Amino acid sequence: MTSKETKKRVVKKINKDSGEENFLILHNDDEHSFDYVIDALVKICKHDYEQAAQCTLITHYKGKCDVKKGAFDSLKPLKSALNEKKLIATID
Repeated sequence: MTSKETKKRVVKKINKDSGEENFLILHNDDEHSFDYVIDALVKICKHDYEQAAQCTLITHYKGKCDVKKGAFDSLKPLKSALNEKKLIATID
């Protein structure tokens, strides 16, 4: 191929202001039962039972798990709700 024949590659830039790359992260603690955390993820993050159980196990064994992805403004109320239930959650 000559330089005239090469196609331009589209590079997708991630706009940090768009917030689409933010993650709600649940951190492990030794205070709450698996059932308590699963119930919180189902109610607050709208996970189904299996997804909540998997996130809970990942959090337990790895120390943390990203439970939701999205814009900062949409994750902030979820983080607050998890914190109200005394769960450790952050947004990265």
